[in-house]
Amino acid sequence: MDSMDWEILRELFKCKNITQTSKTLRTSQPAVTYRINKLEQEFNVKIIYRNKKGVVFTSQGEMIVNYAISMLKDNQKLKEELISQENTVQGILRLSASSIFSRYQLPKILSEFSQKYPEVEFDVNTGWSEEVFKSVHNDYSQVGILRGDYSFSSEKIRLMKEKIYVVSKRPIDITDLPHLPRIYYNTDTSLNKLIDDWWIGKFIEPPSITINVDNMETSKEFVQNGLGFSILPGILLRDDDNLSKIPCLDQQGNYIIRNTHMILKEQYLNNTVVRAFYNFMKEVNLEF
Repeated sequence: MDSMDWEILRELFKCKNITQTSKTLRTSQPAVTYRINKLEQEFNVKIIYRNKKGVVFTSQGEMIVNYAISMLKDNQKLKEELISQENTVQGILRLSASSIFSRYQLPKILSEFSQKYPEVEFDVNTGWSEEVFKSVHNDYSQVGILRGDYSFSSEKIRLMKEKIYVVSKRPIDITDLPHLPRIYYNTDTSLNKLIDDWWIGKFIEPPSITINVDNMETSKEFVQNGLGFSILPGILLRDDDNLSKIPCLDQQGNYIIRNTHMILKEQYLNNTVVRAFYNFMKEVNLEF
């Protein structure tokens, strides 16, 4: 059982599909199947069963997967500790970030960091903020950048705060919102709650949702074409959008704010790459 076996087991357990596993690891389906069969022979147990949806792991198979994941973590930790013994900042930064932040902010940040520390490589994953939180919690990522207010017991730094806006093609009266077509979009739980709480505190009537889209960028496109209003965070909005923007205020007249934080476990500050990125991010100005 070697590191390639560990990678195959981890990825297959994650996606439950041999075809997808082979694509992710850039190997062939027969190679994945061969290694699983060899492991079953080595341990004399059945690791997976196939079904129409993909594969199902046996209880013994899950035990082997947990061992493989543990070995991958230990192997990565050893590499990072060896690199950290050197004075130069070099190695791999394992980073997870929310999709929206990754689209609008992260490329520039990593480019500037790379110019300062050219020996650093990046292993970046993007997704919902909930996924970023889990990735850091489970040590898949050293650093996470997520949106919303998550409780985290170790290092947590606010990177930016942004206002939430009612956005429309033409100026509207905010008191008319319950009677105007709203464009709703799928987003993470924390932003949904932030917007829902604001609406409940502002209106008795529910919103009149006429269009439901899969993400906030699509929602903005519908707004730009005059199909309704949407409630969007400031990170999406630019002065040249030519859209009407009304900031959302709470009942005390304060702006509704969406925070973005960087989180990491304190132990990773012993890593020279993580420490350099941590200090770099503390100096970045991302206010909206």
